Amino acid sequence: MTGRNWYRSRPVRRGALRALAVWLVALTVVVTGLPAGGPFGLPSGVSQASAQERQPGLLELLFRRNRGDREPAAKQQRPRQAAPRQAAPRRTAPSQPRSSVASAPVAPREPAVEKAENAVKVLVVGDFVADGLARGLVDAFAASPNVVVERRINGSSGFVRDDFYDWPGEIGAIVAEVEPQILVVHVGANDRQAMRVDGSSAAVLSDPWRAEYQRRIDAFIGEAGEAGVALVWTGTPPFRFRSMSADMLALNEIFRERTETAGGFFVDIWDGFVDAEGNFIERGPDIKGQVVRLRGSDGINFTPAGQRKLAFYVERQLQQILGDSALPLVTSLGPDNLPIMKLPPLQTEAELERVNPIGFTDPDLDGGSVLLGDVTAPKAAENPLQARSVRQRLVEEGLPPPAQPGRAGSFAPPPPGDPRTADARTPEERDLGATLQ
Repeated sequence: MTGRNWYRSRPVRRGALRALAVWLVALTVVVTGLPAGGPFGLPSGVSQASAQERQPGLLELLFRRNRGDREPAAKQQRPRQAAPRQAAPRRTAPSQPRSSVASAPVAPREPAVEKAENAVKVLVVGDFVADGLARGLVDAFAASPNVVVERRINGSSGFVRDDFYDWPGEIGAIVAEVEPQILVVHVGANDRQAMRVDGSSAAVLSDPWRAEYQRRIDAFIGEAGEAGVALVWTGTPPFRFRSMSADMLALNEIFRERTETAGGFFVDIWDGFVDAEGNFIERGPDIKGQVVRLRGSDGINFTPAGQRKLAFYVERQLQQILGDSALPLVTSLGPDNLPIMKLPPLQTEAELERVNPIGFTDPDLDGGSVLLGDVTAPKAAENPLQARSVRQRLVEEGLPPPAQPGRAGSFAPPPPGDPRTADARTPEERDLGATLQ
């Protein structure tokens, strides 16, 4: 096609473009349903605001350059953004621990009551475990007007480092100051270390170590006994470290033996902080049976719930000693409900006398003074109480029990002259027996 022919065909092309534009306008009106209007202007009946709000149509996209009413960029309104939704204010609840198991609250304290003037004083002394024990006992007797719990604590103390704190030398002055009726002791959690004995170092739980340790315990109990107080010694609890727990078990046996020898009361708390297999636990049942955290993350200290459970075992022993005076309903102490408490003087094993059991089957008191199984009677073969039983003779030596005459197991003939040897049958029975033979 030549250039001349191309110019001649230009009007035809312009007409084709116009026809195509008209066709597109009609198609847009049919599809979108907009009212008919100018192809480049706003549709009739549509305001400027509504034109800005709606989406641009096909013709506006095609002929945007040919529009002369385009507004400057500064005057164009940006689409409105929805305002950020304000979160509903949360209801403020009382602060609670993140986990009821991780840090469960202690049992609710009873309302504080006014203590009586002559209330029984319970003095708690010892190390950091005794501190938690004292706090638990304060909660335990908060509602009892006749029991006051005092404490004198040195958290890092013990019987080994008497150069740091000397409990046998200090307990006398403490008891004289407080004037308690009951002394609750826990010492030993810090005593897992060597001790200076006669100028040399003695290993933990060695023979010299044990001898010196018992001597210091006896000196401590002797000072308390002179003040006339009742002694309640609390055993050490288990700890996370197995070797430490093993040493605590050995110390508990020493505490038990020396306390009971002195006439005091030993309270074993071990089973309250181990599982069925005897392993250390951090979580366990509290005094209400709910599984809570009892020990700290270090495996040594106690949580408030653990302190309350620690005091629960001692509380039972104190209630047995105090009797009715520990009841919350008793508002005053008198001669009828005041307990009699006094620690007897320290005795050695050789000075202890064992009392024989009395025969309660001897109402006439005509000589029967022992029961079966007397352990103090001299051992003699002719003593029927200490002779071996028929069963022991049968099992150990194979000796059958002696036959009793006249019983089914006795096959020995009757002795001569016994009336059973005579024929007691009637003549008819004898004739019948002879006929059968």
